[in-house]
Amino acid sequence: MNIQRIDHVVITTQDLAKCLAFYEGVLGMEHREMNGRHALHFGRTKFNIHTVKGEFQPAARYPTYGSLDLCLIVEGTIEGIRRELEAKGMPVELGIVERTGAEGRIDSIYLRDPDGNLVEIGVYPERTEKR
Repeated sequence: MNIQRIDHVVITTQDLAKCLAFYEGVLGMEHREMNGRHALHFGRTKFNIHTVKGEFQPAARYPTYGSLDLCLIVEGTIEGIRRELEAKGMPVELGIVERTGAEGRIDSIYLRDPDGNLVEIGVYPERTEKR
C-alpha cells in the first residue's frame, strides 16, 4: 500500500451556520451542499460536515464536538496571514510560533473554530523565501 494524501476529514458541528462562517468566511473554503450533506472544499481535499454525532454510518466510534486538532498549510507569509485574521476579527489562540510540519519547519498560528477544534495555520517559510 502506498498512501498518497488525505482525501477528506469529517467535522461534527453543533452549529452549521457558525461552522460555515468560520471555514468559508474566515478560512476561504468553498461550501458545497448536495442532498442535505455539507462539505467544505479546498485544493484537492474536503471537510465533510456532520450536524449530528454519527450522522452518516459508518462513523467514528465516539464522534464529538471540538475534538479535532488539525494543521492547514497556506500560501503567503505568516505575518500576512496574521494580519488577515486580525482584519476579520478572528482571535488567535497562539502564534506566531515555530513548529515542525510533515515537510520540515513551519511558522504557525493557532485558532479555534466555533466548536472548539484547534486549527493550526502554517506556512513553510523556505517556500515563501524562494518566491
